Amino acid sequence: MACSFHFVAFLLLLVFFSLSSASASATSGHRTGGNVTATATLRPGLKQRRIRALLNKLNKPSVKTIESPDGDFIDCVPSHLQPAFDHPKLRGQKPLDPPGRPNNYNSTIPGGSRADAVVVQAWHATGEVCPEGTVALRRTTERDLLRASSLRRYGRKPARRSTRRDSTSSGHEHAVGYVNSEKYYGAKASVNVWSPRIGDPSEFSLSQIWVLSGSFGNDLNTIEAGWQVSPELYGDSSARFFTYWTTDAYQETGCYNHNCRGFVQTTNKIAIGAAITPESVYNGRQFDITLMIWKDPKHGHWWLELGPGVVVGYWPSGLFTHLVHHARMVQFGGEIFNARPTGSHTATQMGSGHFPGEGFDRAAYFRNLQVVDWDNSIIRASNLKLLADHPGCYDIHGGFNSDWGTYFYYGGPGRNVKCP
Repeated sequence: MACSFHFVAFLLLLVFFSLSSASASATSGHRTGGNVTATATLRPGLKQRRIRALLNKLNKPSVKTIESPDGDFIDCVPSHLQPAFDHPKLRGQKPLDPPGRPNNYNSTIPGGSRADAVVVQAWHATGEVCPEGTVALRRTTERDLLRASSLRRYGRKPARRSTRRDSTSSGHEHAVGYVNSEKYYGAKASVNVWSPRIGDPSEFSLSQIWVLSGSFGNDLNTIEAGWQVSPELYGDSSARFFTYWTTDAYQETGCYNHNCRGFVQTTNKIAIGAAITPESVYNGRQFDITLMIWKDPKHGHWWLELGPGVVVGYWPSGLFTHLVHHARMVQFGGEIFNARPTGSHTATQMGSGHFPGEGFDRAAYFRNLQVVDWDNSIIRASNLKLLADHPGCYDIHGGFNSDWGTYFYYGGPGRNVKCP
C-alpha cells in the first residue's frame, strides 16, 4: 500500500514538472541566434493551421515546378491564378500586355560600362523554362514561415516607429542619391550585384530604386525594386531580385515580392525573390543589373523592367493614393536594417562592404541614373542630392562622366572604429 502511495505521488510530481516545462517552453518560444523564430504564444496546432492557411494563400496551383540548384522551387503558375488576383480591386481581371516604353528608351550615356550585364537567376542553370501563359513564382515553404519573427507581418519590412528620408531613429540606415524637384513618372539605373555579409539573421542589406509620393508620415506611397540579401526572408546569403510596395509608410499595406496581393507579374522568365547569378567579385569582374520603373501614360499602372527587354510586371495604379498621379521623389542607393543585436552598431554590410572611396572593382555603384519626365521621356537625373545617414558606417560619393552619366559609389562595412 505504501509502495503504491509513493508511486502515485511520483506520477503526480512527474506530471507537474512536465506541465511546468511545457508552459515555460510556450512562454519563451524557440530561439535561434537570439531571434524568436516562431510566434511564441501560439499553440502548436493553431500555429500549424495558420502556417498551412498562409501557404495555401501564397502558393497557387502550378502546371510545372522547377527545382533550382540552390534549393528553391520555381512554380509555373497560370498567370490569372497568381496571388495578385486575390485582391478585391483585381478580381476578374487578366494580366495586361506591357505598354510601350518611354519615348527615348534606348537613350543611354555613350561609352563602355566596364561591367557585364546580368539577367540570370540560379534556376536558369537547369535549362528548364516555364510554359507560355504562366508566370515563374518562387514557392514559399514552411521553413520560410518558421524563420519569420511574425506570421502576421511575414514578407514585410520591419515596422518603423517613424519614417523620414533618413529614417535615423528606426534602425533603417541609408546611403542614397535622390531627386525631388519635379514630378516624376519613372526611373532607370544600373547597379552592380554583391552578397554583403549580414551580421544578424533578422537584418537585411539591399540596393534598389525607390519611387515615392506622399509625406514621410503615415501616407507615404513607395514602389521599390532591386537586389537584396535577407537570411530571414530567403534562408541564405545570396543576392536576390526583389520588389516592394506600400501606401501607408510600411505600416499595414504592401510587402516584398508576392507575399501579399498587389504586384501583377507578366513574365515566365524571371522569378521575383530568386537568386541572381553571378555576383560581383572584389578586385575582380563586375556584374550589374539594369532596372527601369515607368508609369504607363494610358492606364496609369507602374511597370517594372529588368535588364534589356524583360518586362517583369506592374503595380496597378488602384493600389495607391498619391502614386495614382505621379511621384514626387526618386531615390537610388542602399539600405540596411540595424537591429543592434549586441547593443552596438551592426556589422551588416551595405553594397560590397567597402567604402565608396575604394572605387571601381571594389565598391558598389549605381550608374546612368535617369528619370522619366512629364513627356514620357527618359532624361538624366540632374540636381542629384547625396545623403548618408551614418557616413562612418556607410558613405556615398558621386559624380558625372561621359561613360556612366550621373553615378555614385556607396556602401560600407557597418561596425568599425568610426562606427562603434
